[in-house]
Amino acid sequence: MRINQYIASAGITSRRKADELIEDGRVKVNGAVLTSPGYHVEEGDIVEVDGVRVAPAEKKVYYLLNKPAGYVTSTADKEGRPLVTELVPDEVRVFPVGRLDYNTTGLLIMTNDGDLANALMHPSKEFNKKYLVRVQGIVTRDEAKKLEKGIDIGGFVTSPAEVNLLKHDRNSTVAEITIHEGKNRQVRRMFKAVGHPVLELCRIGLGDLSIGKLALGQCRKLSPAEVENLKRAVR
Repeated sequence: MRINQYIASAGITSRRKADELIEDGRVKVNGAVLTSPGYHVEEGDIVEVDGVRVAPAEKKVYYLLNKPAGYVTSTADKEGRPLVTELVPDEVRVFPVGRLDYNTTGLLIMTNDGDLANALMHPSKEFNKKYLVRVQGIVTRDEAKKLEKGIDIGGFVTSPAEVNLLKHDRNSTVAEITIHEGKNRQVRRMFKAVGHPVLELCRIGLGDLSIGKLALGQCRKLSPAEVENLKRAVR
């Protein structure tokens, strides 16, 4: 098994992040720092990440987490901030699929299935991502149309989006927006591009999955049907 797949199967992180761990010299095989990301683990090899021996988990688990603000979407943080992994039962080690910003809340998949995570995060897989957003100021219908058509967010023009203006008060607007890419801080950058900085942001849907009535900080296991739908979507 290729080393990045081995690490992902252990529930440490995704394959892509596993390659970064190898580049950073944080992976050892049989006591020696690994320098080749193409290494294939053989029976009897001892693999360590940050000095801790790891092995593929026998049981695959899948959670849907409603991430609160103030949590880092990672398995480690140099600043010692709270991690999303702390919100999931420690039945087995899991990692987040994709990321949500520190101050963004909402739907996040947590799993130890490295193959599925890698497929879900592949750039060719453009899942619908639905957000509930509150922004500064009153968003006009013309501004919403600019977002729907696609807008330059700094060296990148977004694909067409769906925008539904829900309500507004004197100082802010609440809207739903559905995008299909996953650029860094994309929704925040889109609204900033039309002059409305984001005040609150929550992801409420991903593909066929919905956050529903799941409370902030809580998680639930995905049903077998939900897992199969995800796997079917990336085939």
